[in-house]
Parts: sequence; C-alpha cells; structure tokens
Amino acid sequence: MTAVSPEDLRTDLIALAHRGLDVGDYARAAARLLGRTVPFEGFCLLTLDPATLLPTGEIVENGLPPWAMPRMTEIELAEDDFNKFTALSRASRSASSLSEATGGDLDKSRRHRELKGPLGFGDELRVALVAGAGTWGAITLLREAGDQPFTPTDSAVVGSVAAYLTEGLRRAILLTVRPADGPGETESGADGPGVLLVARDGSIEMADATARRWLAELDGDTRQEGDAPPVIAAVAQAVRQAAAGQLRELGASARVRTPSGRWLMVRGSQLGEEPDARAAVILEPVAGDELAPLVADAYGFTEREWAVTRLVARGLATNEIASQLHLSPYTVQDHLKSIFDKVGVRTRGELVSRIFFEHYAPRFTSWDALGRAN
Repeated sequence: MTAVSPEDLRTDLIALAHRGLDVGDYARAAARLLGRTVPFEGFCLLTLDPATLLPTGEIVENGLPPWAMPRMTEIELAEDDFNKFTALSRASRSASSLSEATGGDLDKSRRHRELKGPLGFGDELRVALVAGAGTWGAITLLREAGDQPFTPTDSAVVGSVAAYLTEGLRRAILLTVRPADGPGETESGADGPGVLLVARDGSIEMADATARRWLAELDGDTRQEGDAPPVIAAVAQAVRQAAAGQLRELGASARVRTPSGRWLMVRGSQLGEEPDARAAVILEPVAGDELAPLVADAYGFTEREWAVTRLVARGLATNEIASQLHLSPYTVQDHLKSIFDKVGVRTRGELVSRIFFEHYAPRFTSWDALGRAN
C-alpha cells in the first residue's frame, strides 16, 4: 500500500472530524488513516475526562486484552513510568515513542516489562489529545516485538495531527446526539443517582435499580455480567489510590456521556480501610455548572464567546449583551458570527437549542419555551 503524506493525512482527518461518527466508528476510521502514514499492528483510543484525566472508555484493535487494563490503569494513576498520558498532556510534544523515551531499552518501562512485552508487543507511540485546558483522550499505536521501532519522524507526524485527532474525538463525544429518554429517570420523570459497589478485582458486586439502568445505558449489551465499564473501573481504582495516599494529581471522579446524549458524573469513595475494601460508586446526571466548561471547550469557544452564549440563552438582545459585557453591538455581532460558525447553526434559537438542549437536557422533547431567544 502506498504511504500517504502527512499533508494528505491532515486533510483526511479534517474530513473525518465532520462525518458525525460516534466514538467507536471515529476511532476505527482514524486508526485506518493513521496506519497509511505511520504503520502499526495494534491501536487503542482511550477517552478521558478532561477535568481529571481518568479513563472513561476505550476502543482497542489488536491491542492489550481486557484483563490487562486494570493493571494498566493502576500504573497510569499511581506508579512511575515513561510517557504517561498525564506527562504527555503537559509536554511541549504531545506525541512520543517508548523507544525514544527509554533510549531504546523498552524494559525500563514498567508497563512494557509487565504487560506489553510478555504479550508480544514491541515499541509503542503515544499521543495525548489536548484542547484548551482539557485532555479529551489519548491514542497508543503498537508494533509487534521484533519490528522496527517508531522513528522520531513517526512521532513528529503523529504529533502534527494531534489537534485534528482531538477535534474529531471532541465532536464524536459531544456533538453527536442520539435522541433517547434518559434511562436514569424514575417513573415520576425525575432524574436520580444510582449507587453500586465495586470489588477489589473490579467486578460489580451490587447495584441499585437506577445504577443498573445507567449501566445498561453506558455499555448496552456489550458488557459481560459483573464487569464494570471503563469509567467505573477507573474511578474505583482512583478511589483506592486516593485512600492509600498515592493519588496526587487526579480526582476520584469523571464525567462521561452516554450514547443517548445524557451526561453522568461518576464519583467514588472507599468503604473501610481493609486491603479488600469495596468502592462505592455513585452515578448521577451532571449538573449544569459542572458541564458548562466541557460544552464551551467542546466547541472551541473563547471565554468571551461563552459569555455571549450564556446571555443569548437568557434572551438578551444584542444591545443588552453589549451593555452587559461592555462591548459595542458590532463586536457582539462579530462574536455571534464566530459562535454560529463553530456550532454550525444560523439563528439564536438554534444556538440555544444545540448548546443547552442537546447537552444539558436531551430528555426534553421540545424547546418551545425558549423560542423567545430567536
């Protein structure tokens, strides 16, 4: 197969970001595009909560088996290793190979020594998908043992398209809505939190009725009975690390979007101090003030554009927005044009519906009450 140039790769990734794919389809399509320029045998896209960097999901092709993921998460959260996602998200270079980081001695890496090497893998190339102040995900490319390691040019190419990969992932996570009623609603129509208990081995021991509905919504029919979805397993692991005083940078909570468009906050705490203590995990709909930074960052809003959007949602006219923000009406109009372009709408009513209906309250079936925002 003829190699694709980095310039053509960027063009293809831009087009892919606008196809409206869900996370799984986007990840697999992005892997195919990357493989035409930087060959690899294994691929993993990890979605992360931008606020805490806790894993919320994964798409794996020819990568590590599911049983290896709890140990991988443990290393990522609390142990020293090379090219950890937290470090890559802060580095000037968001992409790096393990061979570069270890000077060619892959066994210096704990995850390679314990997991990847014994499973027949050689070098890996990792890239953090960072936008604004948040890290939305990470990609790992794997080569088999005995293959040539990734070159500095490979790392540079993947790093050069990180922004396009990030934009595609953000759109897949936040901008693709599949209308459906929220499964966490009670018969009275009110949302409620669900509680479940996670054992030391990562299995779910018990879940109340609401938690079971959220679990079904998170993974559908793909999850085996008793297995925890990645976001719950990650939060439970973070809880244990925090209880042991080993968690310095990451919070034991994460926000994740369900396929129906609902946002969940996943929080945890440890029950007792015994080595085999269970973790209690609470699943509840995300409050508006917790979701707002995610939505703003998803669309690439500047701080001023987000301020204008909030005032539009309150029904303020252009002159009123200008007065509130100490801007000229012409500047407000310029901001609105930029906002409309980023969101892909043409009117204020469509803007409010897209931002506050689809992300804050997708369970509603109409938005007539906000027609005044037009």
